[in-house]
Amino acid sequence: MPEVDVVRTHLEMLAPDQVTGDPPVDARAVVRRLQAVTVEEYRGLYHDVGHRYHWRDRDAWSDEQLAAHLSLRSVAVWRLEYDGTPASFFELKHHYDGSVEIVYFGLVEGFTGRGLGRLLLHRAVGEAWAMGATRVWVHTCTLDSAAALPNYLARGFVPFRHETYRTTI
Repeated sequence: MPEVDVVRTHLEMLAPDQVTGDPPVDARAVVRRLQAVTVEEYRGLYHDVGHRYHWRDRDAWSDEQLAAHLSLRSVAVWRLEYDGTPASFFELKHHYDGSVEIVYFGLVEGFTGRGLGRLLLHRAVGEAWAMGATRVWVHTCTLDSAAALPNYLARGFVPFRHETYRTTI
């Protein structure tokens, strides 16, 4: 398997009024919080969104570990359905320091290029502030979609740290 150098960029938003741009309106796109997301449902979303970007952190978790994580009051998972088909999801985590992290965020292949990332990111940021965030933060890397970093920047996130690491893909 090849090794690659990856640049990870951490970004933050310090106030709700930092959000920029208007989300597109698309009646076919419905965003819902998954109140009792199952391990199987979560793993399906995680795979469908992340497999092409080499997401594998949660694959290393046992079903019991993942179920315990998903049951935390500080964790919220949202899914975007497009014409009734799961098209995207995001996971929020409220940390002890008051910040809310957008832990995972992405679109299922075939749903890109429609403005859904912009729509969903507006929703993720709004939900993070609604959780009582003192700051909202996210990280992306050069393995993610080429649209990820520009989307975060265009919505008002500001980079606060960069790091480089080597990984096997």
